[in-house]
Amino acid sequence: MKTGSIQIESRTERLIAVREFVSEAAHEFGFTDEDVSKIALAVDEACTNVIKHAYKFDPTKTIQVVVRTDNGVFEIAIRDTGTQFNPAQVRRPDMKEYLSHYRKGGLGVFLMKSLMDKVEYEIAPGKMNEVRLIKYLPH
Repeated sequence: MKTGSIQIESRTERLIAVREFVSEAAHEFGFTDEDVSKIALAVDEACTNVIKHAYKFDPTKTIQVVVRTDNGVFEIAIRDTGTQFNPAQVRRPDMKEYLSHYRKGGLGVFLMKSLMDKVEYEIAPGKMNEVRLIKYLPH
């Protein structure tokens, strides 16, 4: 098992560092360029959700991103101490309606679930929130 992590301030301009960190780890693990792009986009969406919703754009807060690789499993854990999120409250978007109204935003969870093999949430009230994005290496 191999683990690495990066901690960033809750600022959108720091997302490039997270994308580079995760992309490099995914390439090393053996993913194709296409899969690396999907993983980076999913992680970007998860971190953006933390910045916008959990921290309400408070740049003094931090986000920790941990990559764990083991036996064909690539897992990214995104941790924050912000406002809790209930994933059960997120409805699957009606894309036809979404596109016809030229809406922006609100697709983060849907995107993460469609780009990754598994998305798990762990919420410890008053302590830490964690979203785990998991992608399996194709055989």
